[in-house]
This record gives sequence, C-alpha cells and structure tokens, in this order.
Amino acid sequence: MGGKQLRLFLVDGTPGGLTTAQIMNWTGQVLSGRRSDLADLLRRPEAQRPGVYLLLGDDETAIGGVRCYVGEAEDVADRLRNHQRNKEFWDRVVVITSTDENLTKGHIRYLEARLIELATRAARVELENGTQPPRAPLPEADRSDMDYFVDQLHVILPVLGINAIRVREQQPLVATAAADQVSPIFRLTHSKLGVDARAQQVDGEFTMLASSVIVATVRESARYSPSTARAYASYRALHEKLVANGTIVVEDGHGRLTRDAVFSSPSTAGAIALGRSCNGRDAWISADGETFGRWESRGVE
Repeated sequence: MGGKQLRLFLVDGTPGGLTTAQIMNWTGQVLSGRRSDLADLLRRPEAQRPGVYLLLGDDETAIGGVRCYVGEAEDVADRLRNHQRNKEFWDRVVVITSTDENLTKGHIRYLEARLIELATRAARVELENGTQPPRAPLPEADRSDMDYFVDQLHVILPVLGINAIRVREQQPLVATAAADQVSPIFRLTHSKLGVDARAQQVDGEFTMLASSVIVATVRESARYSPSTARAYASYRALHEKLVANGTIVVEDGHGRLTRDAVFSSPSTAGAIALGRSCNGRDAWISADGETFGRWESRGVE
C-alpha cells in the first residue's frame, strides 16, 4: 500500500476536541467530537447532511472496553439531538459524510450495514445495535463507490483512535518485501498445558491467530501478591470476555480461537494463552528460533 495524505484540523485547537479529517482526493469527510462538543458539532455544515455516524462510550464491562452504536440519517444533526436525549452510554461521536453532498438515502443505508458488518467481524467493541440491517440495493457502480468509501474509513478512523471496524484481512503467512507490515508467525507452546498458539504482528498490532489452542481459563491462587492478583484478575476478565463473545470456544478442557484476536502486547497474548503471567517478547518464537523481542528490535541495535 502506498502512502496517503491525511488532513486533520483541530477546530478548537485542542487534541481530542472537535476534529475534521479528510484524505486527499476522497470525497468523504469525517467529523469527530466529544459529547460535550455536541452543540458546536451540530452547527457545522457537515452535520446537516445525509451520513452515517458512530456513538462511542467507554465501558470496562464491554468488549474492548467500548460500547458503540452505528446509525444513519438524512439529517445527522437532527438524529444526534434525539440521541442526546435518549441514549446515555456515549461520550464521543463520529459523523461520516461527503463533501460533494451526493450521498443518497440508499448510499447511507448501505454504508451503515457495511459498518455494522465490519464491527461485528472485528469484535473490538460491544455493538448497541439490536439487528444487522441488510445492505441497501444499489447499482453495481454505486456499490463499488461505497466499498471504496469504506476502504478509506479503514485508514482514517484508526488515525482518530477509533478501531471499531478495524478487521484483520487475510495476510501472507510470512513477511515479504511486498508485505513488510506483517511479521513472521511466532508460536508459543507448552506441552503440559496443551498450549499451541500462533501469532503475528500485523500493522503494528499483536494478533493471535485463529485455531490457536490455549488454556480453558486463567487460574487463581491465594498465594499471589496483591499486585499479581490484580494482573491475573484482568487476564481472567479478558479471557472471559473472549469466551463470552465467541472468540474463544472451550472444549475438551482447552480453549481454541475461532478468529484472530488482537492484544495490547505479546505479554498479554501470552498470559491469555498460558493462563498465567508471561514475558511475551521471550515466549513467542519464530520457526527460525528468533524471539519476538529480537525480531522487534531489528534495525535498532
């Protein structure tokens, strides 16, 4: 993938405040703001157009610690006023519209359905949407345009710190010159525990791969120090969330990943795999016998 030029504008001059984002030569426009910025956001011309939007709120009990609602409206501002009165969970909003004002009701319904599909597949947030709407029927050329629109959102939303639709597509099993954002496959095995897990770093994210075999649960022990007990409690909570959302299925005394899962670090991934604390930079090893930490430090030493 070649480089892309993004234009971010901090409307009030503060990070995390009202922000507009665009990609050069793309007609889409993204407007992001806090719930406390809603009055200013609603006065912006972008909010008066047809578009789709995401409502996001922190929730430590949710998948990925975030709740998300995806919606569409022919007048986004009017719909957001309604959500201000009737939805309590959100503290951030992202509005996605077009600078050329050519998005029709059919286009935004198609985009809404695609974003809900992707958020469901990515399993990074807890979706508040009760149903999966069907994709609106569009002419072939319009579908192609909207799919390109979604491709650009895959780039621009993570730059704004929003990973709700960030799905890991199928990647080569080994890194090549054409796929230098993909690491080799690293394995973590433990014969006594029956663990055989595989992982890669893809686009800067440590990802345990589908079909990895891991422990069925994170163990507990009264012998742990308070700090260690807190760490294990967080691992156990994460493991339980992954079981609850179907990422891990437990069968025959082991856990198995049904899909790729992204972790904050190789150590967290290792802890989930082994059910105990783990130095992931040493524990994950490639087919060449290289640790993840050694691979990560290439070109630095």
